Amino acid sequence: ICDDSSVARKLMTRSLPDDWNIEITYAADGIEAIDQIHNGKGEILFLDLNMPVMDGYQTLDAILEDDLDTTVIVVSGDIQPEAYKRVMSMGAVAFIKKPISEEELAKILLNLNLYTPSPIAVKPNRKEVTGRNDQQIIAAGPVQYRDCIQEIANVAMGQSADLLARLLNVFVKLPVPSVNLLEVSDLKMALTHVAQDDTYSAVCQGFIGAGIAGEALLIFSDSSYVDMAKLLKYQGELDDNAELELTMDIASILVGACIGGIANQLDISFSQGHPVVLGQHVNIGDLIVSNQSRWKETLAIEIIYEIENYNITCDLLLLFTEDSIVNLNRRLSYLMD
Repeated sequence: ICDDSSVARKLMTRSLPDDWNIEITYAADGIEAIDQIHNGKGEILFLDLNMPVMDGYQTLDAILEDDLDTTVIVVSGDIQPEAYKRVMSMGAVAFIKKPISEEELAKILLNLNLYTPSPIAVKPNRKEVTGRNDQQIIAAGPVQYRDCIQEIANVAMGQSADLLARLLNVFVKLPVPSVNLLEVSDLKMALTHVAQDDTYSAVCQGFIGAGIAGEALLIFSDSSYVDMAKLLKYQGELDDNAELELTMDIASILVGACIGGIANQLDISFSQGHPVVLGQHVNIGDLIVSNQSRWKETLAIEIIYEIENYNITCDLLLLFTEDSIVNLNRRLSYLMD
């Protein structure tokens, strides 16, 4: 099981058939997975796509290059049609979307003749081996379940990217979501990709439900508007009003899908406020300073969406209020059991 998230590795293990008598090896990135396969582990590899160090695509490349004998089943929150096509063309035999369905997983294993149900209830003699950098879920300051939050954000990110990809007929390059507890003074530094010589436009939309509240902040690079207008087949002059309309269109797609994906996984519903324009054509420092009264200490999830082969980049930050963290952790506690 190769996934950078310890929560995802744990959930994957839980989802395997109870009567499957196997030895399980864990890896936190593709390099670890390749090492384990070279060491005789990993006849079957459950592979995530979005990982640091070596991602799933690079891992599939390495498996092909080294001609490694392993059966690869991709398990990913990135459910774009193009992601499916690419991994299947690179040798994967199946694609399972997160969150994992135990029934779907068992059906795939049966169809691939990798698993045969036991006629009687048995407890398998299952051995688990960790990779060299395997990490346990630990408390990290006030945010006790950071890895859980990151994995939920990863699934929601994949759902929102899938919607954008299908609407625009593109492939959206996705990162590993960043999760941090920040003061507003640190918010600028959290925006890891923004260029100092570019200007940005930003839209903010509040959400609240089940004692959890926050704002979704979408920051759109002004240099992205020309290509975005082409993709959306926008006709007419690209003035401030047109660019604002494009920003609102992208915000409605990404914010709604991402917030909805998180709510579904937490088994709650969020009420969303009307989007508010925070600024147009401003540098990132001025944007943060002029709106710093909106945010104090906040749990920030950052997701950077880039569209392949186009100069289009936008940064989505989900900013949860400090008061929401306790309720958020309570909702996440079932993942920690």
